[in-house]
Amino acid sequence: MTNEMIKIHVMHTGLVKVDKALPFHGQFRNPLAFTGLFRSEANQVTLPVSSYLIEHPKGLILIDTGWNKRIRTSNWQELGLQVQVNTGYLPAGWAVDERLAALGYKTSDIDYVLMSHLHCDHASGLPLVKDAKQILVSSREWHVANKIPMVYLPREWRGVDVATYDYDHLNVGPFDEALDLFGDGSVLQVATPGHASGMSSTLVKGADGRYVLLAADTGYASESWEKMLTPGICTDRKKALTSLGWVHEMAHDPNCVEALANHDTHTEQHVIELPY
Repeated sequence: MTNEMIKIHVMHTGLVKVDKALPFHGQFRNPLAFTGLFRSEANQVTLPVSSYLIEHPKGLILIDTGWNKRIRTSNWQELGLQVQVNTGYLPAGWAVDERLAALGYKTSDIDYVLMSHLHCDHASGLPLVKDAKQILVSSREWHVANKIPMVYLPREWRGVDVATYDYDHLNVGPFDEALDLFGDGSVLQVATPGHASGMSSTLVKGADGRYVLLAADTGYASESWEKMLTPGICTDRKKALTSLGWVHEMAHDPNCVEALANHDTHTEQHVIELPY
């Protein structure tokens, strides 16, 4: 029996304003509603953008990076035409490197940056952590993200050393695919495609069997899996529903400490501890 702990810091690394049809698919008749085109400011909502720092006995892990500091001066410079879908905000002290500094860390202290997927609100801050020891994303996501420039912004990781991984068949997740980061089951990158083709959720397991599920954008809030509402933007709606069903079941398991969606307005910054 050890006294070592896994500590998860839930951090807000930006805000994003989107049309309210984007978080929850099917709530509006206009098929273009999620883009915000032809719809007024009254139809927009502002959501948090989350990143997570995991202090693990085997290494320091960052999940996602939030917005780059460029967003403070120009959304257009950072996002280009994507400003039609997203408007980003980054209050002082909220950038991922600033959040890490407040916790006593330099970005070079990070052993692993694990990217859930590479949409702009998750990957914009990659240049801020480019001196981390390893930056990892699923090979499926990397392949797609570098081929669809209207959906992704490859310039956000230009000059950043990003490595890829392939999932293993580990009998976990909606498609039985995951990466076991340390080989001990304590940190798993679980394939949860649908919103993005190569998206991963992070499952952090304690020695007592309890776990935390960082569900990325499988849903935009806990309401998503309670009501089975997929995001407005999906590459595969069938896979998105399959992933969401798995998250629903995991969130209701007695061993689940917390299941967190990346953009849930009810999620405050806090710290979760699990025994290792």
